[in-house]
Amino acid sequence: MKTERLPEKLLLQNVEILDPLNETNKKGDVLLVNGNIANIGQFEFSKDIKIINCGGLTLTQGFCDLHVHFRDPGYEDKETLESGSKAALAGGFTRVCTMPNTKPTIDSPEYIKYIIEKSKKCPIHIHPIGAVTKRQKGKEISEMGLMKKVGAIAFSDDGIPIQNGLVMRKALEYSKMLDVPIINHAEDDCLRCDGVMNEGIISTRLGLNGNPSIAESTMVYRDLKLADITGAKLHVPHVSTAASVVNIKEMKCSNNKITAEVTPHHLFFNDEDLLSYNTNLKVAPPIRNNRSRKALIKGIKQGVIDCIATDHAPHSLYEKETTFDCASFGMIGLESCFGIVKKILVDEEGLSLINLVKLLTVSPRKIMGFDYNLLDIGKEAELVLFDSNQNWTFKKNNVFSKSINSPFYGKELSGKIKYTISKGYLSQI
Repeated sequence: MKTERLPEKLLLQNVEILDPLNETNKKGDVLLVNGNIANIGQFEFSKDIKIINCGGLTLTQGFCDLHVHFRDPGYEDKETLESGSKAALAGGFTRVCTMPNTKPTIDSPEYIKYIIEKSKKCPIHIHPIGAVTKRQKGKEISEMGLMKKVGAIAFSDDGIPIQNGLVMRKALEYSKMLDVPIINHAEDDCLRCDGVMNEGIISTRLGLNGNPSIAESTMVYRDLKLADITGAKLHVPHVSTAASVVNIKEMKCSNNKITAEVTPHHLFFNDEDLLSYNTNLKVAPPIRNNRSRKALIKGIKQGVIDCIATDHAPHSLYEKETTFDCASFGMIGLESCFGIVKKILVDEEGLSLINLVKLLTVSPRKIMGFDYNLLDIGKEAELVLFDSNQNWTFKKNNVFSKSINSPFYGKELSGKIKYTISKGYLSQI
């Protein structure tokens, strides 16, 4: 991947311009001047303009990921804001929200400022999510108001479910005053127990402790009810079970403050893929059975699931190259995301390309309150260009994260990111 500063004037010529907000798709040219969109259409150009012939490519808004782990501070051997930014650019992402489960935990205004200040030099927009409770202990509410004031975009104890219903209710009540979402990793610890994969026939066959789907769906149900009585915004992360989709669908009929995301890996794999004992498939929540996988796809088609988020979770080799029960939970996902969801949702399930792009652009930006009308004259260029027809095989040389814990190596994907434009930088992938 080659990343360089944008020239003063850049013409993206002969490109398919896909506008997910207005649901239009037309061919034309896009002129960028000083990092902003200066003109869209077909027009004459002068000799001082750098030109990229984009024939066969589609241009749209840069992707936005609401759920990444960049591990800084404390775990920089796995990922840093800089290396995470490179992984994001390779995947077409120009804006991400980072989870607070670092060391120390992002649970105070000082740590929010740390992420914001350090990310200013990064070539993508990075928004810190603050912890709901101090040190993610699930007991005492953090300084949410002060964190929001200095730049926290939402609050989550991601990775550690908030078990205490009263604490969750108070968090939602505070978040309502701040007008930001609460994001709770929805799992009942007692039901999950020491499960390391989906509970079912496959876990029994492999001799591994199972995590039942009800561990998620019951917590999702609780959170939905608490959000309803408080009137707060609730965003349900990495939905993995059919029952959770049903619960969310029912609540959305009467509550427009509920949103939900699904990951590419929960759309691609089912628990039969774990027969290989591949520890890169050990994630939380676990890869479920094919019934739940199909329910997630149906949930996207019906609008129950609002967006796609990678849950990009880098880990070092020693944390993954061990027995399945001892391996850490999580996989990287930024670089492979588009190729996975294009293959599953568009090629195999018939979703339109515009609706897929919405799941990666307009919808996540709406959830977090970001500007989601990015293809207007004068807007800062947050753009991605991709070849929607290119089939390719995911390999380790496609990874720009510091970690390589992906189960997608050797998988045939569809749709390849070619250029990402963000914060005045042009990256050619």
